[in-house]
Amino acid sequence: MAATAHRPTARKRPAGAPTREPVRRRGRVIQWKGYLYALPALTVLTVFLLVPLGQLVQISLFHWDGISVSTWAGFDNYTEIARDPQLRAGFLHSFVLILFFSVIPIALALVLAAVTTRAGRLRGVSVFRAMIFLPQVVAMVVTATAWTAIYAPDGVLNTALRAIGLETVARPWLGDFSTALPAVGLIGTWLEIGLCLVLFIAGIGQIPAELYEAAKLDGAGPVREFFAVTLPGLRGQITVALTLTVIAALRTFDLVYVATHGGPGNATSLPAYEVYNRAFGTGQVGSACAIAVTLTAVILLLTFLITKVQPQEDET
Repeated sequence: MAATAHRPTARKRPAGAPTREPVRRRGRVIQWKGYLYALPALTVLTVFLLVPLGQLVQISLFHWDGISVSTWAGFDNYTEIARDPQLRAGFLHSFVLILFFSVIPIALALVLAAVTTRAGRLRGVSVFRAMIFLPQVVAMVVTATAWTAIYAPDGVLNTALRAIGLETVARPWLGDFSTALPAVGLIGTWLEIGLCLVLFIAGIGQIPAELYEAAKLDGAGPVREFFAVTLPGLRGQITVALTLTVIAALRTFDLVYVATHGGPGNATSLPAYEVYNRAFGTGQVGSACAIAVTLTAVILLLTFLITKVQPQEDET
């Protein structure tokens, strides 16, 4: 007698029962795999960034000279930033440098990108672009030393001014209280314009050619074409350039350290320079950490505000 196997019949799912539980389980497994892939990067981020940042905040709450026993200070180091006119001037100088490091380079780079893109077939344009980008690959110490020689009383700038009859304008540019900060700022303009130019040229290459053809059919000239097609198409690149250059302006240290040491007086003193000066010069480690934390908060706040003007994906 042949045995007959009874295959278990599938249970009928009652109407209205949930059917997506297995899918959610598979989704959870994939999600945990993603965290495992990111675990090495998160570990490095925690060890080398978050932990030191936490220690920075901790030290900022103490009076400490770096050697002896620290004493509790609470928020005194932070309130000192608002009370000390030298520290307030340092943060004000940083906001002035944003004009030279960010606003002027972006404006000039937009014009240069539009001109060089239209003259793309001319001989020597690629060499011009490479020369504009060259300051980005030169070490900041070399740049600061070279510009210190240019701004010197007998430097190239004053020699050229005397040669064209403007001897009354010649002066020690980095030693004059009224010109030291703008002179440092112009070095930043020279540094950042190449970065902005490269970003904008790459952005113009992504703008559909049909938009330029449509603008020409409407009778738009070069200026109207720039404001109607090129500038709106570069909103994303302008946001990136604005973020990078504003951060560069706020964290400037080596340029001021080599060129002016914060002088004359405190005319070019910046928060980053004050962090170094207080930590290694005057033994005010707690105050230096408070300045560093405040500067970090300012940079994060400005970066957050800048990202708010970045176009969303559905707007591009």
